[in-house]
Amino acid sequence: MEFALWLVLILLLGGAFVFWRRGSRSRRSNELADARAEAQRWYERLGGQLMNLHGDAPAVRQALADAGERYNAAGSQLEQASTPRQFGLARETALEGLAYIRAARTAMGIDPGPELPPLASAQGAGALTKERQVDVQGQTFRAGPQPGNATPYYYPGGRFQGRPVPAGWYSTPWWKTALGAGVGVVGGMLIADALFSPAFADPGYGYDAGYQEGFGDGQDFGDQGGDMGGGDAGGDFGGGGDFGGGDFGGFGGGDFGGDFGGGDF
Repeated sequence: MEFALWLVLILLLGGAFVFWRRGSRSRRSNELADARAEAQRWYERLGGQLMNLHGDAPAVRQALADAGERYNAAGSQLEQASTPRQFGLARETALEGLAYIRAARTAMGIDPGPELPPLASAQGAGALTKERQVDVQGQTFRAGPQPGNATPYYYPGGRFQGRPVPAGWYSTPWWKTALGAGVGVVGGMLIADALFSPAFADPGYGYDAGYQEGFGDGQDFGDQGGDMGGGDAGGDFGGGGDFGGGDFGGFGGGDFGGDFGGGDF
């Protein structure tokens, strides 16, 4: 009798375990399918926008070139993705591309379209609200909230070596050129200091209110040197992420993360 009770208990436990495994697999399968569909949706939207927009102004051409770079990167990420996190990275890349599409539409003087979900990489970076001009090492750098002949390079917000860089339009992609000219991180930080340090303790000095909080976060990340892939846009986008550095690491590593290092920026 006792043996029979143990046998029934074992069978019940075994059945419960099988049922749990099946449910767990089903949940993982649904999660993966949802992540794939979400990334694919934004990727296709980016592709459609790229096909329908054209412009000759430098700011428009540059923004569309950057959007095209993100489109290619997101497509490669989708082909390689096999986990929800990897599909999430592809989604973020596609959203970055759509941020450049909105910038291109703004430069063309037309409605930028509906707001996008916030970029994880731009969290706490804020946005430029006033024009800025500084001289660093004999070069003039400009930045502002609107595109123009003097500021044709759009950036949707992110981090450079742990320092938040606000969304806005810039005269040059200094986060790349400083490194390319052999100036390295120190030179890039000098430019960032000159452009953005006045906003620390004065969020009205050319930035929206989110910048000050972002600056503090960036300082913490820079001091720790930890999970940021060279101090850039967070663990998921670091150079050691699921897709590594280069085009598939979002904003990780080196100069605003691969994506900006090898493209039109």
